[in-house]
Amino acid sequence: QVQLVESGGGLVQPGGSLRLSCAASRSIFSINAMGWYRQAPGKQRELVAGMTGGGSTNYADSGKGRFTIARNNAVNTVYLQMNNLKPEDTAVYYCNVVEWAGKVRYEYWGRGTQVTVSS
Repeated sequence: QVQLVESGGGLVQPGGSLRLSCAASRSIFSINAMGWYRQAPGKQRELVAGMTGGGSTNYADSGKGRFTIARNNAVNTVYLQMNNLKPEDTAVYYCNVVEWAGKVRYEYWGRGTQVTVSS
């Protein structure tokens, strides 16, 4: 089991920045994949940024060049740095991790943190 707690959301003006944090309840060193998703009202949850256990990253087109996913194994935390935020980035942002134990896949979600981009 892994408990995930997101933080860092809030209200920011267009063009501003936020850094989201996802604190895991135990080591993320062996986690196979982690990512940030978001869900806007009336829309499906979508991947924003992902990172494999080996450190490879991928980003949705909407966030390329603006968002950066990173991890700090020492404090069991995954980050999402978001720059040049736009109103369309407004959503609840969720942290996700995937872990394999043999042939069994485990997936965990945080409860989300609200990001609102508005002037």
